[in-house]
Amino acid sequence: MRPLIDYCLTVRRSISWQRKFVRANKLFLEYLEQNAIQGEEEWRLFRNFSNTLRIGTIDPETQEDPSGLYWTGIGVRDANFMINQLSDFFEWLSDPERSPRAGKFNPAYAGNRYDQRIDEKAYQFRRNKAFLGHSWATESKRRARLIRGEQPPKVFAKRPPMFPEDRFAELLSVGFKVAGRYDYRGILITLMLFGGGLRVSEPFHTYMADVHPHWEDPAQAFVAVHHPSLGYAPNDWTNRSGQRGSRQEYLSQEFGLVPRHRLDSKLAAGWKHPALDDKWYMQVHWLPDGNGYEFGQWFMQVWRLYMEQIQGIPRNHPYAFINTDQNCGGIYTIDQYNKALKNAVERIGLIFGKAYGTTAHGFRHAYAQRARRGGIDPIIIQRIMHHCSPESQQVYTQPEVHEQMAAIRNAAEVLRQNHSQLPAPRTLLSELMI
Repeated sequence: MRPLIDYCLTVRRSISWQRKFVRANKLFLEYLEQNAIQGEEEWRLFRNFSNTLRIGTIDPETQEDPSGLYWTGIGVRDANFMINQLSDFFEWLSDPERSPRAGKFNPAYAGNRYDQRIDEKAYQFRRNKAFLGHSWATESKRRARLIRGEQPPKVFAKRPPMFPEDRFAELLSVGFKVAGRYDYRGILITLMLFGGGLRVSEPFHTYMADVHPHWEDPAQAFVAVHHPSLGYAPNDWTNRSGQRGSRQEYLSQEFGLVPRHRLDSKLAAGWKHPALDDKWYMQVHWLPDGNGYEFGQWFMQVWRLYMEQIQGIPRNHPYAFINTDQNCGGIYTIDQYNKALKNAVERIGLIFGKAYGTTAHGFRHAYAQRARRGGIDPIIIQRIMHHCSPESQQVYTQPEVHEQMAAIRNAAEVLRQNHSQLPAPRTLLSELMI
């Protein structure tokens, strides 16, 4: 247990990553418990485990499992993720002062000349695409591992799971109206996702002090989403050393709280390390739609109504979005918003689900599609969506199926106008029949 805990504290990854890492170790130990053979080489044990992850332990003919594990097998991507997690852990654990034997489970493997060339090309590809790739060594000094994951097939999504834009105004005006009262808090968060392109976790790091009328256009809202721990504390707050304090210091000294991205509770809110606009925050870039909706203005108007609604409610935290009924004044959670969004979506007759683009992430997809249709340069889309890599937004901006079919029809028309020399379809068909 101690090496496991030491490793998690050393690599400093997200809570979600740590949960998956612990699960991978648990499965590996369960496998060894039932399948370890005295004297078997370590790399063979790990190879068999990696194969078992993908195919399961149940005999397809007899439906029996002598090991008693009854694993059904998991997807290629999940299996590869676990294999990589464990391999990195083994490499770290193989230090002579820890457990040298761990390095034998998935040792470095030079391979033949073909393997070496493929590995070097893969390294160069990752180097060229990495945000700080220019700082990497020009040649890889790390050999590939003996046990590797399986290459999954590439699948293009039929349709980006984006929220239907023609229903957005209805979602705000009808969906977020409960018992004759508007849920201003839910509307504000939804505007940040749909009109500002944020990830669902990011609005939950917003403080009351992070929203202001824009200095160039007071009708528009200027919203800054600060790094949960590195961001500067609001209102020029100073720490015990008399210096401008960070949000981590501010939360600790003023409220006895921990930044939400470091929690493992219902109050947790993730932070995917977006590219920031300045130290240490990112600005919400409002992107209007084709109907003339100015989401920055909407946000400012609703924000004033929300401030009136929560005026006088005591709270012991700086966060903008709070509970107004049960646990009044407490911190509003992502789970609570998702439930409110589900109810709002169903009130306007839509089905709530990722495949329909009606979950919270569907708003970010709609933002990216709107940016693409508006002709915004991909580099600018990268900046306004706060992606570290210029290719990250390609997942969000891929064309819909009807756009692909329209492009094919246009291409067919161009080919017809060019008077192709290919035989006419009817003539070719008659010749084939003869």
